[in-house]
Order: sequence, then C-alpha cells, then structure tokens
Amino acid sequence: MEHNGWADRRFAAVADVFAENFAAFGELGAAVTLFVDGRKVVELWGGVADQRSGRAWEQGTVVPVFSCAKGVVSLCAHLLAQDGRLDLDAPIARYWPEFARHGKEAITSRMVLGHRAGLPVLDQVLSFEEVVRWTPVVRAIEEQRPLWEPGADYEYHGHVFGFLLGEVIRRITGLTPGAYFREAVGDELGLRTWIGLPQDEVARLARLVEAAGRPSMPDPESLIMRMVTMNGALAVPGIEEPHGFNDPELLCAEFPGASAVSSASGLAGLYAAAATGIDGSARLLSEQTVTDAVRELSAGASWSGFPDLGVRWGSGFLLDGPRFRPMLGARSFGNDGMGGQFAFGDDEFGVGFGYVANRMIGHGDARANRLVAAVRECLGA
Repeated sequence: MEHNGWADRRFAAVADVFAENFAAFGELGAAVTLFVDGRKVVELWGGVADQRSGRAWEQGTVVPVFSCAKGVVSLCAHLLAQDGRLDLDAPIARYWPEFARHGKEAITSRMVLGHRAGLPVLDQVLSFEEVVRWTPVVRAIEEQRPLWEPGADYEYHGHVFGFLLGEVIRRITGLTPGAYFREAVGDELGLRTWIGLPQDEVARLARLVEAAGRPSMPDPESLIMRMVTMNGALAVPGIEEPHGFNDPELLCAEFPGASAVSSASGLAGLYAAAATGIDGSARLLSEQTVTDAVRELSAGASWSGFPDLGVRWGSGFLLDGPRFRPMLGARSFGNDGMGGQFAFGDDEFGVGFGYVANRMIGHGDARANRLVAAVRECLGA
C-alpha cells in the first residue's frame, strides 16, 4: 500500500513491514513512529481514519489506544517517585487516608502497578454518569475489600488501575492524572497524547472498526467482562455510542486505565523522552528509575486461573516477553491496547516506539510485533 511519511535508510525495513501489514492484515488506517537516541528516524502513516466518510489518516491523527493509558499513568507515578513525592512501597493510605479500610491498609502503589493489590474489579455498580464524575469511583474503591491477600497473587486491574493510581496522583499534585500528565510532560514536549481528549481534537480522531473474526466475548458477569466494562458502565467491547470507545463523551472524560487517545508519534515521543530524552533534552526517567520499573513483579497464570500467555509485568509496564510482546531486551518497558496498539521504550538501545491503528484485531496481535521485529533487525539487537 502507498503510505505517507519517511524512514531513515537504516530503518527501511520498518517501512517495508508497515506497507506489508496493510495487505497481510487488512489494515484500515495506521501509523508507526520510531525514535533512536532521541532523534525521530521513522514517521509513517497511511490508510483511512474514518471508514464512513473515507477521511484519510494524517500525520497528526489520533486514535483511542486503550490500555496504553496505563503506561502514561505509570510514567506519572514514577516521575513523582523520582522527585521524592511518592514512595511506591509506602501504604497508599499515607497519601489517601480514606483508602485504609476493609483490609487495604497495607496496599502500596507498587502492588497496584504490578496488578497485585487484590482490586481488579469493584463490587459497587456505578452508572456511566457516576464514573465520569470521578468521586463516586474513588468512594467505591475506598469501600472495596480485596479479593485476595494484597501482594500474594496477581490479576489484571483493568480500570481500577487507573482510578486508584490516579487518585494517588491527585492527592499529591492536586490534579487528576490526565491534567498532571499534560502539565508535567505532554504540553512541554508537544505530545499528541491525552487522558481526557480536548473537545477541539475530536475532529482529528480516527474511528475504530472491529476486524472480522474477533473472538466472541465472555459472559457479562464474568470477571474479565466486569473488569473491562466497569460492571456495565461502559459499552466495552462494543465501540459504538453511547459509552463505547468511538464515543467522544467517553474519550473526553478521564478513564485513566484505558481511555488514552494518541498519535503514534505521541506515544513514541513519550517513551523516547522517558528513556533517552528528545533532541538533546534530559531523559524523564533516570537509569535507576528504569531499573526499578523493569524488575519483574508478576507473570504466569493469574488469580482467576487465566492461562499464562507469556505476559510479564514490572512496575506498571509490560516487560519483554518472547511469547506475548517481544521488545528489545531486559531494559524494554511498554504497554499495549485492546485494539492492537503498542508502545515501548528502551534505554539500552535508545528507543521510543509507537504503533496505532483503527482496525481492532486484539491484544498482542502480529502487526506491531512484526514492526518491532524489523526495528530489532535494523538495530542488530
């Protein structure tokens, strides 16, 4: 497929794979960006942003990136820890006293970052209107009892991850996580990445479509569905309005575990800034902070018996895993999204990578993995 943008000669293989993905996987619209040692070396985009109108994907097109949001929130937590404002291993109650109820007194931010806090879902059923007001979710978290002894096991924490860490961020900074991210990182670097999309960006939003043959969804009462729909408040995995991930009302609100919206360049720039700095600027995360973030906390079969797919978690970030999300090595840290979007950084290889698309295939699908493999080959990693 004809695509737009450019790639340094050394990374021509990335451009080749990007074009091949359109034929091999039926890409609708997509983009990929790569930074190496703080310099952008690949910026490619192509296809259709909105199938209804035929609107083309542009360089600045943004798309819902689902749980790539967790990488944004985790970066914010690590920045606060690096600045001495947050102790990841202290009880959350130090910053949020009302949290210390019903067996949650010893839960730390680290446990949440590693999906080990025992709070993958909430018992309380909240409406969409309650969830977007933030405080009802905070109150529900305060009243929730852990499903297991905190720290003893792990299960993906879905939306609770973002709200729980987001409230810790708010207690420390006075800002919700989306607002803190823009103030601390996004605005200064000019990143087209938001948790809480500005209204004036809605017109540049790509529209999601479901790929044919996506797996059927589990029972609505199952743990996984309660997790991803917040007990039915969201129309997940449905993407249409109202309250699906094509709904601007959802995307313009702060659902910090899953409602980030970004361009490929925004995600790649974020991870490049974290790992190396951009264009000579200081890196956001120190070598010591990255070392802390990439220490494995969780892997294997989960508390609910979900099988081991090869997923490995550090403190808030996916780690390099040959079966699920192969990256570059032991210093790689990232996050992926339900539609197949993926972004990561690596300070050993000096990389910031971001891939986004609007045809949803799934977590861990081959499109981004093929692009990362091409990056690995070009770097000799």
